[in-house]
Amino acid sequence: MARKKQYNEAEVIDKAMHVFWQNGYKGTSMQMLEDEMGINKFSIYSSFGSKKGLFLESINSYKKKTNQLFEKLIRGTKGLEDIKEFFYDSVNICYEKGNQKGCLVTNTYYEFSDSEDATIQDNMEGFMTNLKSIFIEKLRMDSSKDDATIMKQANFLLLAKHGLAASTKVNNQKEIEDYIEMTFSKL
Repeated sequence: MARKKQYNEAEVIDKAMHVFWQNGYKGTSMQMLEDEMGINKFSIYSSFGSKKGLFLESINSYKKKTNQLFEKLIRGTKGLEDIKEFFYDSVNICYEKGNQKGCLVTNTYYEFSDSEDATIQDNMEGFMTNLKSIFIEKLRMDSSKDDATIMKQANFLLLAKHGLAASTKVNNQKEIEDYIEMTFSKL
C-alpha cells in the first residue's frame, strides 16, 4: 500500500521554485532542494520523477504566480501603455518578500539557450512566443503603425524585457525605472 504524502506538494514546489530561481537549474543540487523543501530525495524522485521534473513543476508554478500580470496585460485597452505597466509590474515582483531578483523564466531561457534539452527549450520558446504575440496585439492598437514597425517594436520590447529582468539582479530601483521610462520614450 502506498504511503500518504506527509507534505503539501504545492508548498514544496514553491520552495523548490525559489531555490531554482536563486541558483539556476545547474547551480541547484539535490541536497539544496532537500534542505529547502524539507523532504528527502526519495520523496522528490517519487513525486516528481527527477530534478528536471521538479524543475518543470517549479517553472509551471512560477508561471501560475505571474499569470495575473499577463491577464492584466491582455485585458488592458491602452496598447503601449499596457506593456509599460507590465514592465513595472514584472519588476515589482522582485521586491516582494521572499522573491528573488530577475525572472525565473528569463533566467532559465538564458541558462538553457545552448542546451539540447527539447522539453525545457520548447517550454521557454512557447513562453517567449506568447509574450511577443501579446506585445504585437497591444502595438496593433495604434492604427498609425504598419506591420513592419509593429514587428520591430515587438522584437525590441521582448529584448528590453529580457534586459529588464537581468538588470533587476544588479541595478537599483531608480536605475530600473529610468530604463523603463527611456525604453518607452523611444516608441
